Amino acid sequence: MPAEDIGRMGGVPPEVIEFLSGKGGRSMIVKGGAGTGKTTFGLELLERAGKPGQSYYLSTRVGDEALYRQFPWLKATEMRARVLDAGKLFLDTVRAAGPPAASDLPESEQKKIAAAREVMRSFSDERGAPTRVDRTHLAALLRRNPMPEVENIYSRIERTLPEKSLLVIDSLEGVTHKYGLEMEEFVMTLQKDLVEGSNTNVVMVLEKPEAGGIEYLVDGLLSFLREELDERRVRHLRLEKLRATAIGRPRYAVTLAGGRFEALGVRPTTPASAVGSAAAWTPQPDPERFYSTGIPDFDQLLGGGYRRGSFNAFEIDVNVGIDDYYMLFQPTFLNFLSQGRGMIAILAAGESHDKLRESITRSSPPHLFDTRVRIADYTASETEESYIVPMARFGRDEAMRAMVSAEKAARGPEQKPILEYTAFDTLESLMGDQAAIRMYFHGVQRAKLVGNLGIGLLKPGLLMSSEILNMMDTYFRIINIDNAPCVYGIRPRTRIYAISLDPELGAPHARLTPIV
Repeated sequence: MPAEDIGRMGGVPPEVIEFLSGKGGRSMIVKGGAGTGKTTFGLELLERAGKPGQSYYLSTRVGDEALYRQFPWLKATEMRARVLDAGKLFLDTVRAAGPPAASDLPESEQKKIAAAREVMRSFSDERGAPTRVDRTHLAALLRRNPMPEVENIYSRIERTLPEKSLLVIDSLEGVTHKYGLEMEEFVMTLQKDLVEGSNTNVVMVLEKPEAGGIEYLVDGLLSFLREELDERRVRHLRLEKLRATAIGRPRYAVTLAGGRFEALGVRPTTPASAVGSAAAWTPQPDPERFYSTGIPDFDQLLGGGYRRGSFNAFEIDVNVGIDDYYMLFQPTFLNFLSQGRGMIAILAAGESHDKLRESITRSSPPHLFDTRVRIADYTASETEESYIVPMARFGRDEAMRAMVSAEKAARGPEQKPILEYTAFDTLESLMGDQAAIRMYFHGVQRAKLVGNLGIGLLKPGLLMSSEILNMMDTYFRIINIDNAPCVYGIRPRTRIYAISLDPELGAPHARLTPIV
């Protein structure tokens, strides 16, 4: 797919864009229950996959003014021209001369012509792009009942030929019920006349979750569904069929925030640790009584940021990767260090001090990390790195003295507050749950007095989780929904937010997108 198309697609899955960008016309049915996001998707697709003057949205459910009230972004002149109210199209067709009349040839002759067109379709590359819209199957329907808005659409598409048009019909039931048609025969008409005969992409929206056996008529099938996750609403888009298109991800979590459709994870979400270079970090200011998270969206969610002297728990789901949750934590680490404050860390199983240093020093001076960060490594007995505290060689008393020395180095000469990043799976495996709880309890009491910031990681199956959560000021869960890392608050209660890199600033800047 060309780079310019990728840039235009926004939050529409790339598989759908690639499918509609293929040679010739393509047909697609979009199905799902009420409130799952079908209309919003259709309008977003019109903007992302269509072109001005070559894309049309035929609404049979609500008038265009109602659409503009629900989706204010459609009021732009360029988008208004694409939204076609079925009622207004009816009047336009009555006033105008209208499209060419249906053929008067005998039915047997029309069948011969249709059969010939089917044969010639296999040689489409040789015969060139069409210059007239095929009306063979429409003509048969018009003998039973006039359909002014459909005739009008055919004429509009014909005026754009040989360029490919995009037509979104919302909904199929709206047209077929109005004219007493069988859904199968109407879909077949659009497929034969517009898709196969006239090089048109046609997207048809169903008002129900099942297609009723017409899936075989079309080239693509998408379905929307909605579920409750921990009493929070989540919508999904499932790519069931996209003919001649590889489906890299069969399912996407989606959001309708701001009246726009976005499939989560479409924009690049490569973590900062995998990016070749990153811009120098510019500190986010700390509001009074708070430490900024380094993510404006997260600061707003928390009412300013992490409270000074607070301890904040993050329960990490089993299918969430380190790179995923580092997108949320790395801006906080950078914001702390860039303001001359240090950090002490006990890393989780699977985390690497080398990887942490590498990701941080892409956006801050290496000496800042080496002098103000201390990582307690309970598996190391020796080290050449100043930022590693080799705890394996110490007895209990020596270990205490080593940690006091490490904290002093992290605080620096100004003795500023520090960030304490603690993975409780490491503590529990080393000390047992009860000893780890007692140690952390005393650490929390002491740290609150000096205004430190605590971030604690909880993994599934920890015995100490309930006791630790009782000490925490906030409690968040980080989960994976359809390959998109997400976070939501238990204390305070929040909706679910998708975590991704900021599309404008890039790594390591992150954003939170509400899932609504």
